[in-house]
Amino acid sequence: MDVIRIILAIILPPVGVFLQVGFGLHFWLNILLTLLGYIPGIVHAVWIIARR
Repeated sequence: MDVIRIILAIILPPVGVFLQVGFGLHFWLNILLTLLGYIPGIVHAVWIIARR
C-alpha cells in the first residue's frame, strides 16, 4: 500500500498525504507547499509516507 501512496504523492502530493494522515495539519501544510512549489510538496508527501 505504501508504494501506491508514494506514486500518488509524486502525481498529486496532497492525495498521498491525505491517504496517510487524513485532514490534519500535515495535509494542509502539504497543500500550501504544493501551491508554493510542486517539488517541496512531493518531498513533504514522501517524507510523511516514509516516516509512518
